[in-house]
Amino acid sequence: MKQRSSSPKLTAQETQLIQQLRQQPQMLVRLQSILDLTHATDGPLKTADEIEALLIHELRQLGSTTMNQWAVQAEERVSAGLQAQDVTVRGLKKKR
Repeated sequence: MKQRSSSPKLTAQETQLIQQLRQQPQMLVRLQSILDLTHATDGPLKTADEIEALLIHELRQLGSTTMNQWAVQAEERVSAGLQAQDVTVRGLKKKR
């Protein structure tokens, strides 16, 4: 009889992280890119300097994504707060 190998159960912290990443898929993509750097097995072997340069680039992208998402959420909170204070306040969106 074969024993089925079960995957380890996720902790509450891991479950919360997964839920948050599902809500912000752009951050999931950035984090996946960073993790992929550590598991790159195809192509020529990169030097530590090359990996460091790639990591710096990915971290900058992650920072940019994080700031953009934070700004959107902050704008939504401020807008909701203003609308709660004064019902005549309308949210206007920029035309692109």
